[in-house]
Amino acid sequence: MHELLPNITGQLTNILGSVKYFMPEIYLAALFIIVLVTDLLFGRNSEKLCRIVACAGMVLVIVQDIEQVLVVKDQVGFLFSGMLLQNHTSLIFRLIIDITTLSLVVYFAWDRLLLSHPKKLSDLYSITIAAVFGLHLMTMAANLLSVYLSVEMVSITSYLMVAYRSENALSTEAGLKYVLFGAASSAIMLYGISLLYGLSGTLSLFDPNFIGGLTSANPAAVSFALVLVLVGIGFKLSFVPIHFWVPDVYEGAPTPITAFLSTVPKTAAFGLLVNFLTPFISSPLWKSFDFGLYLSVIGIVTMVVGNFAAVMQNNAKRMLAYSSIGHTGFALMAVVTFTSQGITALTFYLAVYAIANIRAFMLVTYFAFITGSEDIRSYKGLGLKYPAASVAFVIILISLAGLPVTAGFVGKLMVFSAVYSVYQHDHNTWLLILTITGAIATVVSLFYYLKIPLNLFLKPAEKPSEPIRFPKFVNALSVIISLLLILLGIFPDLLARFL
Repeated sequence: MHELLPNITGQLTNILGSVKYFMPEIYLAALFIIVLVTDLLFGRNSEKLCRIVACAGMVLVIVQDIEQVLVVKDQVGFLFSGMLLQNHTSLIFRLIIDITTLSLVVYFAWDRLLLSHPKKLSDLYSITIAAVFGLHLMTMAANLLSVYLSVEMVSITSYLMVAYRSENALSTEAGLKYVLFGAASSAIMLYGISLLYGLSGTLSLFDPNFIGGLTSANPAAVSFALVLVLVGIGFKLSFVPIHFWVPDVYEGAPTPITAFLSTVPKTAAFGLLVNFLTPFISSPLWKSFDFGLYLSVIGIVTMVVGNFAAVMQNNAKRMLAYSSIGHTGFALMAVVTFTSQGITALTFYLAVYAIANIRAFMLVTYFAFITGSEDIRSYKGLGLKYPAASVAFVIILISLAGLPVTAGFVGKLMVFSAVYSVYQHDHNTWLLILTITGAIATVVSLFYYLKIPLNLFLKPAEKPSEPIRFPKFVNALSVIISLLLILLGIFPDLLARFL
């Protein structure tokens, strides 16, 4: 017992020293409890109050994120005895997650199908905050145990969000499919983690014994274990071939939840992937598994499948679902470079993608309310009746496609530049194929993104209808977001210098 006392003192000191770098997560935990208690105290009448508390709390969390960015800068540190990693990149990922979540919390109350839920939205706000807490941990995970726990925390909350409208058969079906695929991928990942632990003798990704143990183990066994772990991460990234759940779940879930799934967990999963790859890429001894080749092939196939499948869709949510798969493949291009330039390009790309994609889903909700349908063909002739929302929709889709002069174009240009810089140095054929595939995928994306402007402005309405009045702030926000995308396209340094 006496021999353990010095260790206990050291552990407590480490925990207390880590707390000051864990403030955003502490705020999130407190916010979750406050929103939950508010719901319990005020019952069904608590929806508006819970939304106000959630929004105010997320603003405070964002302030804490910014303070952490200013304090940490380029420092790298481990928290809670190496369970979590604190660095500038993970903080930027968390900042993107929190700003995106704040806009989604506001968006939840705009969806009439969500509002029709008998229990209202109070529970949804607390579930979302719990999900964000897990997403924070995903971006910081530096231990195989924290990797699994954070992924499971996000998975469980995501299941609840997808099936939140349990009285709706389509939403229930989407939730069931998501649970089944999620449970299978979690089990596969856990098996891979157990193999890595057995082969290396440690759970810490950044422990020298981790790479040392895997290097001396059987390469086939190590490769098999790594593939299993990447399957679990790939479920959150929705890259091919672990993408089958995406179209049905995105279509069946309420549109704001679909917007959440297509952006926020994906951002955290890329943060987790970067952390997971870092010890392997930075070690000169590692030669057992070629991550560059594996991820390059996945990126190529994902871009091809996502973009070509999206061309055949007429349902707006399914189209954006397949396009999000294509965007995952494109973002993997930046990861494959394994350079600081590539990581900067990745964070910029994910930030502008989150802004544009969430607003695209908001406008899908907007036009679904007008037409009563999510079919793109029902948008015919609405461009002149709702000019502000329609023009904003076009600009947002142009940004998602990556055309000048939008932020999406700059994001894709940064990714291409990062890949080409590495190719010039290494002359890796796979990087060249990635670049060509990315260019072709960008061209293909025009065929489905431009379906919406085509129906809005160039095809006449099949039957005349009276314009439906909307709150002015909805159109105002659409215009602001579209102008922001153009502004970041012209002056990308406004965002890039903080990454």
